[in-house]
Amino acid sequence: MRDQLKNNMATYNKRGYKPKTKPEKEEKEDLFDDSESTTAEVFSTLDEGANKTEQFLEKNQKALVIIVAIIAVGAVAAWAYNQFIMEPQEMVAVEEATEANKYYDLALNSTGAEKDSLYTIALEGANGKYGLIKIAEEYKGTDAGNLATYQAGMAYLNIGGDQLQKAIDYLKAYDGGDSVLTAIAKAGIGDALVQAGQAGDAISYYMDAADANVNEFSTPRYLLKAAQVALTTGDNSTAITALERIEENYPDAEEFKTSQVLLGQAKAASN
Repeated sequence: MRDQLKNNMATYNKRGYKPKTKPEKEEKEDLFDDSESTTAEVFSTLDEGANKTEQFLEKNQKALVIIVAIIAVGAVAAWAYNQFIMEPQEMVAVEEATEANKYYDLALNSTGAEKDSLYTIALEGANGKYGLIKIAEEYKGTDAGNLATYQAGMAYLNIGGDQLQKAIDYLKAYDGGDSVLTAIAKAGIGDALVQAGQAGDAISYYMDAADANVNEFSTPRYLLKAAQVALTTGDNSTAITALERIEENYPDAEEFKTSQVLLGQAKAASN
């Protein structure tokens, strides 16, 4: 038995059997080598990208410098324009508008022929000062010039008659953003169109006025105006839309009761 075991061991050694630990080790080394290779490729790619970026910057350096310079000059020019042109103009415009504003305010609190006369003075100027027309023209781009544009439009609207188109033009030119004055200006255009016999065109301006500055006071007022004019033109759908907005969103508004009556009429007329 002992001799047989010796023979088996001799045969095993002769055939070259060796432990498998070394090949496994080599496999691990191979895997490690692959990882190192992949990492090297990544860094190589990054290097190539960096080189291309450097080459692009070198090649286009002059163009980039010019672009940066243009941006810088533009910023400086904008600052200089506001600082040395617009701000001084603003101050001059405010000073120039004192007489026009005085007569405009007087007209707001007057009636009849005197009212029209005061609005005319506000528009044309007095006591050596520009009127609203000239201020809007000469100081366009300033806040004072923009306000004069609004006031001129409202002045022409109050004078009425053959001045209605001027009212529309000035009020359209006014830029008040989302302020209450924008809502009033748009409603003013609607009023001018109604007075000029173009009620159908006025409806959209009243709707725009309602949305220009949403609040508890002007919004239901202009929605009601839109509905009233829409009913006179047979546009029951728009009237219902406007009146239902009052019903749903402004139950405490002064216009609520009237809107309920008109809503019933509009729904009956649409059936």
